[in-house]
Amino acid sequence: MTEEPCQCSDCQRFYKEHDRLIREFPTFKQQQELNWASIQSFRTLCSKVTNELQRELSERESNEDSNLDDKHISDAEITEALDELESVNAYLYSIEALMERIFDTKFPNNIESKFKEIANELAPDPLNIDRLILNRLFHQTPDFPDKKY
Repeated sequence: MTEEPCQCSDCQRFYKEHDRLIREFPTFKQQQELNWASIQSFRTLCSKVTNELQRELSERESNEDSNLDDKHISDAEITEALDELESVNAYLYSIEALMERIFDTKFPNNIESKFKEIANELAPDPLNIDRLILNRLFHQTPDFPDKKY
């Protein structure tokens, strides 16, 4: 027996985003580019935050007499975050190395078309008129257990 997908709000948000990414980037090449851009933007943001936190910690160390009330983030929080970001950056570099291998893979147009076809099956457009009609019909059936008539 298969389990029903989780219905919590976090999972529902994930499912919607998952389906949107399949709809908007339905080919292998588009998925390659999307994932590469995502990894690069994540690395850029993490690096910028790391640099900023290191700068802030360095300034604090050089101004030891500064008022403790002015600190929005404690030194311990910054140090812990820097340790975590160091790990995250190492993982991102590993993912980037794997992605470079994936970029070596190329498919002809007829295979890319198969990706588009499967993408439409996996994540059909929720605003497609056929899907809206089907959903409306499904929710109006008398044998639908949750409906009260």
